[in-house]
Amino acid sequence: MRFERRDHPSTGLVLLAPVGAVLAALVVAGLLIAIAGANAFEAYGLILKGAFGSRLGFSETLTRATPLILTGLAAAVAFRAKLWNIGGEGQFYIGALAVAAFGMIPAVAGLPPVLAVALCLLAGAVAGMLMLLGPLALRLKFGVDEVVTSLLLNFVAVLFVSMMIEGAMKDPLAFGWPSSVPVPGNAELPKLMERTRLHAGLLIAVGAAVAVWLVQARTVFGMRSRAAGLNPRAASFAGVPLGRTLVSVACLSGGLAGLAGAIEVLGVKGYVTTDLSPGYGYSGIIIAMLANLNPLGVIAAALFSAVMFVGADSMSRALSIPSYIADVTVALSLLTMLVALFLTQYRIRR
Repeated sequence: MRFERRDHPSTGLVLLAPVGAVLAALVVAGLLIAIAGANAFEAYGLILKGAFGSRLGFSETLTRATPLILTGLAAAVAFRAKLWNIGGEGQFYIGALAVAAFGMIPAVAGLPPVLAVALCLLAGAVAGMLMLLGPLALRLKFGVDEVVTSLLLNFVAVLFVSMMIEGAMKDPLAFGWPSSVPVPGNAELPKLMERTRLHAGLLIAVGAAVAVWLVQARTVFGMRSRAAGLNPRAASFAGVPLGRTLVSVACLSGGLAGLAGAIEVLGVKGYVTTDLSPGYGYSGIIIAMLANLNPLGVIAAALFSAVMFVGADSMSRALSIPSYIADVTVALSLLTMLVALFLTQYRIRR
């Protein structure tokens, strides 16, 4: 048996790879559910019911998917250009902190709501950009691997946020709980459904996915970023400015992750805490891989992850199965997706 590289993987094979990966992950997770003493079909039915079977479940699923779309886009944009941004979590937190800091400026409270929201979102995106430009500068100048630097900056960012919300930005009305001063009311994102947490950030996230897809498919920058990822030496020989292209990619990727943190503050929390993210930055990497780095596919992958995380809670209560099965399923999806991507590039020959 040997592996033979495919000359031109078919479009159908590429499109079916994510579907096959998810189905394989669900089968393996179903075996684990059966070992735990429950019926896998019943468990998956309860997950779907918990995610979509009620007004609260439906709104929470979409609310959970919103930051996942943006962090998934951040990873997909960077990975396509072979810029290994593993710092989405830190960029998320820095973007959230920038929004809280900008909201503390007295003049912001007097701005029209549309302008206040736009400026806060811009502040979060710029903070995320700056967070990634540091590792990129070290790579371009000294050849330092950005996987290590961006990953380690996640911990630096979270510790810096902890220092700020327990010091200069601490809310004196929080009864000692470490949290930042709330953003002003005119900077909060409007709700899409009354009496739920679903907010207009969902529309921003979906719009960002469509915009990124158009940029990558229809612009010179998109062509250059794809060329830089496919073959940097050939792209440079063809006249693609690799340095400038990677800087633009880093700005877009870090900006999307920072925007995710900003939207989470303006739409859900209203202030910053150290538990603002349950790992959105790291989950974004899995979502980008599940989507095969396709910006539109990121929406579907983020929704799948949100369904698993939200629905697993109700399934856990009904069947007495740990809700960690959602984390296991999403992680298995990444592993099966890697196998599926390998099989789209190679065929097995005897």
